[in-house]
Amino acid sequence: MQYYEFRAMNTNVVLAAECDDPAPVFERAQVFIEQCEERFSRFKETSELSALNRSAGTWFSVSPDMLELLVEALELHQATQGIFDPSILPDLQAAGYIHSFDELRAHSTAPIPAKSERLRKIPFSAIEIDSLRGQVYLLAGMQIDLGGIAKGWIAEKTARRMALSCTACAVNTGGDMFLVGQPAGQSAWEIGLEDPKDPSLNLMVLQVESGAVATSSIAKRRWRQGDLERHHLIDPRTGKPAETPWSSVTAFAPQAVQAETFAKAILIAGPERAEALLEDHPEVSFLAVDAQRQLWKSPREVERIYEYV
Repeated sequence: MQYYEFRAMNTNVVLAAECDDPAPVFERAQVFIEQCEERFSRFKETSELSALNRSAGTWFSVSPDMLELLVEALELHQATQGIFDPSILPDLQAAGYIHSFDELRAHSTAPIPAKSERLRKIPFSAIEIDSLRGQVYLLAGMQIDLGGIAKGWIAEKTARRMALSCTACAVNTGGDMFLVGQPAGQSAWEIGLEDPKDPSLNLMVLQVESGAVATSSIAKRRWRQGDLERHHLIDPRTGKPAETPWSSVTAFAPQAVQAETFAKAILIAGPERAEALLEDHPEVSFLAVDAQRQLWKSPREVERIYEYV
């Protein structure tokens, strides 16, 4: 297995491949990922997403990729009972997440908005999508962020493109992974379950077959806003950074967008509602780590635990 790493989407992207000549495979994958970032980033004024947000109140013609992602996002918004909600962008901005996290980290603190009271929340279910015409309508005042689900979508699309030239490959876009095939001589991929309190350490090693793995955490993307410590996972029910006893959730699913959105929704929902979210989705399962480094798991995840480190 050969690896290639670069910076994109304000995170470290890692590509892995088994093939005769991985260099051109890695090069094409990086170009594709960078093109996707140009399309889906809310931090780039020239992106398609930024143009869509500026169009709120009118119909907007979108690219086939944007249309596909928005359709999937709406389906997952409904599947997670509204806990996954891309229309929390105004709440993210109110919490100080107005620049990319690389910039936010450089300044260590975020500005306090002039008006911190929450305005009327427009749920993502209010979006109108005309798939035949390739157009989307956001209500006036509605603003969306596709950061997490876009990373999952990009990871899977990239891996499937790489798989055309490789016997086994994987893409990791900052915790959203998609795996194709199996490494030579192994029955599964070995993936470390990161310690939320110390990302340089793993709590254990997991054996994972082909498919998607995504980890959502409140421990990494944190900053100070005045006297408050903030993180990037907004609970759409309150408009504030989620209060949850779990530090991270790792979800497993056939599709990367599923894994990413359910990891986020389960982390926000917490232990009281986690299993209920999965009642109609037996293809999705999870492992959660709480503040004391204790493991919570759905019953299907017992067999994934391979080795304590």
